[in-house]
Amino acid sequence: MNGIDFTLLEVGQPIGSMTVRVNRADLVRYAGASGDFNPIHWNERFAVEVGLPGVIAHGMFTMGAAVQLVTDWIGDPACIVDYQTRFTKPVLVEDPPGTNPTDHPGTEITVAGVIGKLDADARTARVDLAVSVGDQKVLVKAQALVQF
Repeated sequence: MNGIDFTLLEVGQPIGSMTVRVNRADLVRYAGASGDFNPIHWNERFAVEVGLPGVIAHGMFTMGAAVQLVTDWIGDPACIVDYQTRFTKPVLVEDPPGTNPTDHPGTEITVAGVIGKLDADARTARVDLAVSVGDQKVLVKAQALVQF
């Protein structure tokens, strides 16, 4: 752990915030790592044909990117004993201008975390995450349970 003293935590206390940038090249790499090659995550034409506004990020990519804030805060991913969320809006990832997709800064996902609940007997803290793109929440009830 990061030397965080459980006894000093308070409900409502922020744990920090971060911005995650995702571009089309990131989605292709994630598809290779996860085995999820659904064309809605890389093919604009297909995504639009099935009724999406364009290519969207994998839900698990978004979920994983968001919990990184908690991992960085606690310092040990094994301390996260539960993590759940609801997906509300897809993360649209625009086609980059130019020829090199890695030059595009990508879509910005913002993540902020606060202590939502403490259990002194179990020595756990529930971290509530606010995850959005612009002013749109893309995950709700994103909650990670941290064991101290």
